Amino acid sequence: MLPLTTHLAYLAISIALTIWVAHTLSSNGLAFLRDSFAGNEEMARSVNHLLVVGFYLLNLGYVLLTLQRGGYPVNLTQAVEILANRIGWVLLVLGAMHLGNMFVFSRWRQHAVRETELKETESARRAALRTERG
Repeated sequence: MLPLTTHLAYLAISIALTIWVAHTLSSNGLAFLRDSFAGNEEMARSVNHLLVVGFYLLNLGYVLLTLQRGGYPVNLTQAVEILANRIGWVLLVLGAMHLGNMFVFSRWRQHAVRETELKETESARRAALRTERG
């Protein structure tokens, strides 16, 4: 009965953590995506939703694949150790995915900012030429 209880606790905690992290990243990341897409709300929401789906698929897949990791506990101490080890790995994977996403999005945003600056510079240059021509 102890292995089943450990598995169920692992699943419940891992799924709850995944849902909480996905919700937090989704709600707080939307503003960042809006800025990256130059205020295009529809694109920002669409990409945000797709990222959440991918996040769920990767994390829940990992959780299910590691269900048997650490063996089967024979006493309560082993059950806690196995559960802590499994949850620790889930947290490390969630954190690594978050940092990876932040790196990609910061690069993406830098590119978007550079493009906006180039467009503004080109627009100002054209306006100055029109003014000179008179």
